[in-house]
Amino acid sequence: MIAGAYLALSEDLPFPGWYALLPVSGTVLVLLSGAGEQGDLPGVTRWRALAPASLLSLAPLQWVGTLSYSLYLWHWPVIVYAGMLEHDLSVAQRLGCAVLALVLSVATYRLIENSARRGDWLAAAARAFRFNAGPDTKPLRLFPGLALIPALVLTGAGVAAAYANAHLATHNIDPAQRGIEEAAEKPSIARAADATCLLDFHTVKPKPCTFGRADAEHTIVLFGDSHADHWSTPLVEAAKHNDTKVVTYLKSSCRASRLSTFNAVLKRDYSECDAWREQAIADIIRRKPRLVVISEFSIGNLTRDMPAAGRKAETARWQAGLRSTLQAFSKAGVETAVIRDTPINDTFANTCVARALWWREAPSLCDTPRAEAANDGAAAAERAVVKSVPDTLYVDLTDRFCGPTPMPCLHRRQARLPRPPSSGDSLRRDAGRAAGEGAVLAEGTSLLPVHGKVPAGG
Repeated sequence: MIAGAYLALSEDLPFPGWYALLPVSGTVLVLLSGAGEQGDLPGVTRWRALAPASLLSLAPLQWVGTLSYSLYLWHWPVIVYAGMLEHDLSVAQRLGCAVLALVLSVATYRLIENSARRGDWLAAAARAFRFNAGPDTKPLRLFPGLALIPALVLTGAGVAAAYANAHLATHNIDPAQRGIEEAAEKPSIARAADATCLLDFHTVKPKPCTFGRADAEHTIVLFGDSHADHWSTPLVEAAKHNDTKVVTYLKSSCRASRLSTFNAVLKRDYSECDAWREQAIADIIRRKPRLVVISEFSIGNLTRDMPAAGRKAETARWQAGLRSTLQAFSKAGVETAVIRDTPINDTFANTCVARALWWREAPSLCDTPRAEAANDGAAAAERAVVKSVPDTLYVDLTDRFCGPTPMPCLHRRQARLPRPPSSGDSLRRDAGRAAGEGAVLAEGTSLLPVHGKVPAGG
């Protein structure tokens, strides 16, 4: 049962849940198998040899059990640090990590656990540090406190190292990169005004947030998930100069496209998203805005690692959902602009660059080709849907983040990179592309209604 749970269960299943009964029941049966004395029941001896308790009584497993606590403490830091130095660990490297954790466990078991438990040095310390308050009082033993000294020293050293590492990681950053860092730490205008403007997973009732004068001549609605929220800042800033107010309808991990999805955090179908989306679409249509701006997490980020057949089927399902949403607005006489999603790296750029520099390799190893980072295939499918629906335009700002096709593409939220001594120019160039806040703000102005007409899209 335990082995079956290990092979069959995954992190996508809800926990706690009835699935947990499988490994728990197996564990209970293992414990019960070792209970009682041999010969309590007729014939029990013959079957006892097949019980898990007999297997666990073998010398090698007993030895591992003796080291179990040390293994428990060591295995995770070994895995974490190995993963920092090498992105994809091979089977041999994983086995090496297991051996290293075992060696460290043996060492700490013998040098620390046994010493602390049996404690000849503690006994000597106890004799040396007795304190007699008077002739008729028992000596006060201070040695238990001495056992805490190594732990306090190690904890203090760890805290100091963590603070030093955090300081050094941000010490040698050039102005362009520091600008990206500071911009990335700031919330959007929508979330800065009210954190609940971007609804959580459980909330179903839409919460429109309005920015600008209530009597403004034009209204623009920003509709979508957290990737739509990214655009609230340039749109609201641009709207201030165009007699326009911006109304946001935003929900975490919830696309504007009519596409039912699985929520990895909730570990179930995201029914709240479907309910919220339908209410939001109805509310937006009743408002009769001049323009609805839609942006959402690219489906290409989710289908990138799927087999070709699965990727094609999921893309078609998403296209149908996007078309349904756009047609709902088109039939109501509401014009819509769909902003292509921003590019994203295959890995976190800062971690990847740090790993490359550790191994004295070129940071260019962390480059993601434009076609992959920008999800060109998914964008082409998105553009095709937009062109098929009247009164809908497609806005593509990818060139604001990426260079020509052969060049690397850097996602603006992953651009907090320490400046390496040998590749500063390359990283500054990429950071400059990613940091085009002024350019994006200018593009925000182009989305606004001008003389009653929606501008032509790319």
